[in-house]
Amino acid sequence: MIVVGNAILSDDIAENEFVCNLEKCKGGCCEAGDLGAPLVKEELAVLEEIYESVKPYLDEEGIQAIEEQGKYVLDFEGDYSTPMVRGKACAYAIKDKKGIWACGIEKAYLEGKISFQKPISCHLYPIRITKYDDFEALNYHRWDICSPACSLGKELSVPLYRFLKEALIRKYGVRWYEELVQQIEKGEKQTIYQT
Repeated sequence: MIVVGNAILSDDIAENEFVCNLEKCKGGCCEAGDLGAPLVKEELAVLEEIYESVKPYLDEEGIQAIEEQGKYVLDFEGDYSTPMVRGKACAYAIKDKKGIWACGIEKAYLEGKISFQKPISCHLYPIRITKYDDFEALNYHRWDICSPACSLGKELSVPLYRFLKEALIRKYGVRWYEELVQQIEKGEKQTIYQT
């Protein structure tokens, strides 16, 4: 395990390579799964605030799902997530002419319409965060639809923590990320003992 501040990271984050390969996976993480994108509470008000600016970037089915279900939903696990279209794709996801899924929120961000890039859970994927009282656990979520990303990461020799540099800095800050890199490059690991 790697401990940085109040975050405990699995060794997988340092030991595995990963680079998204949208040409192969087609952004399948926007479409597959039982729930929409996980949301942190701070993002709920943001989705309410930005919706009208994001709406022009969404397709009709996504707009209908959001207007029927809300900008976010309380899911069956008791957490907040984005609504889904017919229980399949994230309502904020859009498909381009090549059949590749992308985020309508991020498209609005890239065009300067909003200052919120996308939910942090999407930005950090395939890292998933579990919050506990005193710390957060960061784990590498393995999913077969990301096999092309694992292959490309190996081919390019890009470790997962380097691929997610921007997202990790967005979440935890530059100093935190620099400490993470330092620990990984020095091979510093800590054993967490459960009592």
